[in-house]
Amino acid sequence: MKTINAKSTSSDPVMMVKTEVDRGESDLDVLLDNPVPASGVMRFLESKGYGVQLKDDDGAITISARKGEQALKAATFKQQPVGQAYENQPALRPEITAIPAQRSSGTFSVFITRCALGSDLELGEALMKNFIGMMPQMERQPIAVALINEGVKLALYDSSTCDHLKNLEKKDVSILVCGTCANYFNVMDRIGAGSISSMLEIMDTLNKADKVLTL
Repeated sequence: MKTINAKSTSSDPVMMVKTEVDRGESDLDVLLDNPVPASGVMRFLESKGYGVQLKDDDGAITISARKGEQALKAATFKQQPVGQAYENQPALRPEITAIPAQRSSGTFSVFITRCALGSDLELGEALMKNFIGMMPQMERQPIAVALINEGVKLALYDSSTCDHLKNLEKKDVSILVCGTCANYFNVMDRIGAGSISSMLEIMDTLNKADKVLTL
């Protein structure tokens, strides 16, 4: 069994786990002290065919993963609706990021790196709101909307775009919010839509679409 200590690390826990998975490790224990990267680690391991069991002992989190075993998520790691805090951390919602592994003809994703369209901030914010607001009304939906850099601010619960993103979620569109970016802007506890994601998960999800629209 391989034990990965990802507590208080500056490295990406998902990448640390991926390194061991790529080496062929079939029996893993991952130690963490933050529920945000724990969610990303769980989703990554499950996507690679591992059964996952999670134990949260007053913030000391252990994820046990076994290749090929049925996933067993410990009830002690409670998932809450987005917008409610988990010890001042954003909600964990791995279920909304599940995307079919196979490519579908004509699928696309949207990759948003800013909170405004164009150089004029006031006009650009209005344009971005209109753009996101139109997506739920389109005949064909994206499979995912990924938010990085200032784009994460579009998912804040008090933003004018939050409700539009929630409407996309209702249509089974995955809203992926970059955890590193949310940490940088100190807005983790203000995320009101989507799920906190690692860069690896974002890249992996975008790669499943036939086309990626970048804003």
